[in-house]
Amino acid sequence: MVSSSAAEPVDVVDAHDRVLRTVTRAEMRAGRLRHRAVFIAVQGSDGRLLVHRRSDHKDVWPGWWDIAVGGVVASGEGWDDAAQRELGEELGVTAALESSGGGAYDDDDVSLIGRSYRCVHDGPFHFTDGEITEVRWVDAVGLAELRRDAPFVPDSLVLVLPHLDLR
Repeated sequence: MVSSSAAEPVDVVDAHDRVLRTVTRAEMRAGRLRHRAVFIAVQGSDGRLLVHRRSDHKDVWPGWWDIAVGGVVASGEGWDDAAQRELGEELGVTAALESSGGGAYDDDDVSLIGRSYRCVHDGPFHFTDGEITEVRWVDAVGLAELRRDAPFVPDSLVLVLPHLDLR
C-alpha cells in the first residue's frame, strides 16, 4: 500500500488553491509541498464520533489517532469524488456527505488546503486498505479522555473538530 501510494500524482497548489504543478506523493511529502486533502467525520445515528488509530505504516503521523478518515486528493480529482473514494477505501462504505468547511493547515509535517465533510453511518465498516488499525465510538467526554492519553492527528483537529456537534 505505502510503496504504491508514493508514486501517485498529486497537485501542488498555492495559497489560493490554484494548481502550480503535479508531483508524486513521495515528492510532495519530502518537500512538504502544499496539496489538497479531504477529511470525513463519521458520526453514528446516536451522535457519537468514530475515531480511529492510523496504521504504523502511514507516511505521516503513523500510529496516531484521528477524528476523520480521508487523505490526499489525487491530481485532477474533485473534492467530493475524493471524499467518497476515501470513505470507501478506508471504511468500506458509501454515505451521503455534508460539506462542513475547509481551510488551510500548515505545520512542520504537512502543508495543505483541506475540505471537511460529515456523514452519519452506523456501520458495519470494513478496513480493507490497511490504513486503520483500531476504531472506537466516542462522545465528547470519551474524545477528551482519549486525547489526554494518546497523540491525535493535528490537521483534522483544526479543520474538522470545530464543525462537529459532540455531546
